[in-house]
Amino acid sequence: MSEHLIHNPIIPGNFPDPSICRVGGDFYLACSSFEDYPGVPIFHSRDLANWELLCHAMTLSNGFVVDTTQQGGGVMAPTIRYHDGTFYIINANYCHKGNYIVTAKDPAGPWSEPHFLPDVPEIDASLFFDDDGKCYVIGTGYITNPDGKRERGIWAQEFDIENFHVLGERHEIWNCALHGGADPEAPHIYHVGEYYYLLIAEGGTDFYHSATIARAKNIFDWYEGNPANPILTHRHMGRSYPITNIGHADFVDLPDGSWYAVMLGSRSYDGYRPFGRESFICPMVWERGWPVLSPGTGKVEFTYPAPESLPWTPFPKEDALDDFDGETLRGRWIFAGAPYQDFWRLEDSALHLKCLPRSLDRMPAPVKKLAQEPKEPVRDDCISLVMQHQTQLNFTLTTKLRFTPREKETAGLFVGSSLRSHLRIELFQYDGVQYLSCRSFSVRSSSMWFDRQVLAKVTLDELARVPWAGDAVVLRLISQDRKYSFLYGPDEEHLTPLCEGIVPDGFFGGILFGLFASANGGQSENEAAFDWFREE
Repeated sequence: MSEHLIHNPIIPGNFPDPSICRVGGDFYLACSSFEDYPGVPIFHSRDLANWELLCHAMTLSNGFVVDTTQQGGGVMAPTIRYHDGTFYIINANYCHKGNYIVTAKDPAGPWSEPHFLPDVPEIDASLFFDDDGKCYVIGTGYITNPDGKRERGIWAQEFDIENFHVLGERHEIWNCALHGGADPEAPHIYHVGEYYYLLIAEGGTDFYHSATIARAKNIFDWYEGNPANPILTHRHMGRSYPITNIGHADFVDLPDGSWYAVMLGSRSYDGYRPFGRESFICPMVWERGWPVLSPGTGKVEFTYPAPESLPWTPFPKEDALDDFDGETLRGRWIFAGAPYQDFWRLEDSALHLKCLPRSLDRMPAPVKKLAQEPKEPVRDDCISLVMQHQTQLNFTLTTKLRFTPREKETAGLFVGSSLRSHLRIELFQYDGVQYLSCRSFSVRSSSMWFDRQVLAKVTLDELARVPWAGDAVVLRLISQDRKYSFLYGPDEEHLTPLCEGIVPDGFFGGILFGLFASANGGQSENEAAFDWFREE
């Protein structure tokens, strides 16, 4: 047995909807990024245990359009595949023109501009390259089952990969394993032996999530469901089980002929899921023509022995201290939407953020259905905010802020599951006096999805306020046993609590923390400078 272990999640933090492919001895995994920028992170591994952030497939340089006018939109559920010297990612962008494909010869980039697919509707489209070189697109939508019932299901169609359009007739191939089941999506096809296998997610991406599978001898036949479905789920484990939401899987084979599956899941602490949906992995075997995932236990474990056939290849870890001395931000920093406006720069060993007009308190609009017409990005409505994903339960963040605010301007430290639910400690000026304040913002709504009516209650509470006369302050956030505390002071040796024991709200998108500046509706050229940032 291997002396090394795979630790789940393999990609901690809100990196869901994993899709994986192998080229020789290298594994590449792509995840959803929603409205974060840059988009579609790609991770690389040689042993399935140690992963490095290789690049992001979608950036301004290849025409990525993503903004924060919606909540929960952007890009989601990518599929990454390799064929004949080229990498392909197929994905849906709710902020732009729907489904698209980008390509690259090197997975580290550059990636092509998106080839949009007006003849590929709906979400979670996937590509499949058969042994004869033919390509197919697999998608979701309404289908007619063999009994004549119209319901949600999966379709497949031949695809011209050179010219990026469908060929021939669309074939409806399966509904789902559970009669009347919710949300059959995330389809992937594999050709193993004499069968084509169709792997999907169903049950919705929350507690009832699952992975199910069906097979057929011809790719366009109606698929036969596995009698053992679902092949993976944790919905029967109870809501207090430490790993929940298991589903949305993808398979990969190893050079030695063994197989593994990646899938999304959530670490849960008595229902508290601070990291959102993360990427997990488990071994799988084939028995009597069907896959068995996590054999022996049937559930995703926190550790597995690493494959002995793969070379153990750890990657260097980033320093806890970011002194902003580089030419660009480290790879873990992300933006809320594309940074169309020129609001950040690294200079004199500091991160400078301009006070843009947009406030962190503005409620975003509901997610729209996939667009089929071109949509211009909202280029003058950026948020001056840089963030990272929370990856561990207990941690400490510290930064030094230099800022002389004018009326309405604020800057400070942000933490929250989204712009709809967050906490922040900020330096501001009111009536000629500078203050430090801890504020809580939340939007509770009946729905934020697909043009449904939104009944929202917006709450902005000031939890604490103290005068602060200096133009520099050290800010600290401590996360301990599910509660957050903010501290402040002139240096790290003299910190005073501002507010303590706050329980954050809402975790579908996982907790993010970061640094921000805002003119809160005003026009300003003022900047906030952050000398350094440390996570411990």
